[in-house]
Amino acid sequence: MSEHHKIKIGVSLGDINGIGIEVLLKTVIDTRITDLCEIIVYGSSKATSFHRKLLGIQDFSFNIINEASQSNPKRANLINCWQDEVKIDIGVSTETAGKYSYLALQKAAEDLKNGKIQGLVTLPINKHNVKQAGFEFPGHTEYLQSLTEMTESMMLMVNDHLKVGFVTGHVALKDVAHSITQEKILHKLTVLNDSLKQDFGIRKPKIAVLGLNPHAGDSGAIGHEEEKTIIPAIEKANHKGILTFGPYSADGFFGNHKYSQFDGVLAMYHDQGLIPFKSLSYEEGVNFTAGLPFVRTSPAHGTGYDIAGKNIASESSFREAIYKALDIIRKRAEFEEINANPLKIHKLSRDRGE
Repeated sequence: MSEHHKIKIGVSLGDINGIGIEVLLKTVIDTRITDLCEIIVYGSSKATSFHRKLLGIQDFSFNIINEASQSNPKRANLINCWQDEVKIDIGVSTETAGKYSYLALQKAAEDLKNGKIQGLVTLPINKHNVKQAGFEFPGHTEYLQSLTEMTESMMLMVNDHLKVGFVTGHVALKDVAHSITQEKILHKLTVLNDSLKQDFGIRKPKIAVLGLNPHAGDSGAIGHEEEKTIIPAIEKANHKGILTFGPYSADGFFGNHKYSQFDGVLAMYHDQGLIPFKSLSYEEGVNFTAGLPFVRTSPAHGTGYDIAGKNIASESSFREAIYKALDIIRKRAEFEEINANPLKIHKLSRDRGE
């Protein structure tokens, strides 16, 4: 790819007291990443310098710019979102860290929305301290959706073999059952189906739906949500042309590797999908926000306060988040081209032997 046509990927700095800056530095000091794309970090050169010295990283510095249009395609770039002297307390959640992680996210999201960058990779924030700074959303997904006119988006956990979406996200467990409706399941299935097609190039995705209760309700013996809500939603999805199957009991579904038979999985709640996903993904899992007009990914881990500053955090998930953002951007472009020129799909099918 020529230097003038590299995809611009923004990175919001996240919590300055966590492992985010460490995994960022470990990724960008390998110059092969800038062979693939232009990296533009939204944050603070002072904060990154603090971590660089803490980690003993030498012979590296960011190219400091004022706006995305000034980025150097051969170097990792950084936009200073603040000039304040900010105290860094490694491994500690502070209101200060929340304030500046929110500020970096706002500036990066503004450039993303305005098309100055083609994708955004968000480093982890702390949901408690960022709320202290005025962040009124359960997480990145809901915040980014608020910047659009979209009524539905979805946290989609992704690796090369497994893609798990969620009906409910950051919702207390006691509220999950009341939050699940036929309409909501159908909306999420639509978002997931569309994403599998346009973002991952799957022409006819097969989607598995998990039940809410143990043993998927066991025909009403352990709850009625499956019979009253989930199964009717699956039937409606199939009537809309979405290839949907289930509901499956989550333990057997993952334990017997049944997920390998499907292109996507819809879980009912956060831990039902995330625990098996993270167990199966090791350090290669990526969080992708499906259903938005722009591309956002993030590593699957959190702030990692317990290992912050110890030079032991793995950058694998963050690096995969960059790769996945690039893949999705290219898949979307291909999808749009096919829709603009329907005859091309026949050529692609022949090329793939379909």
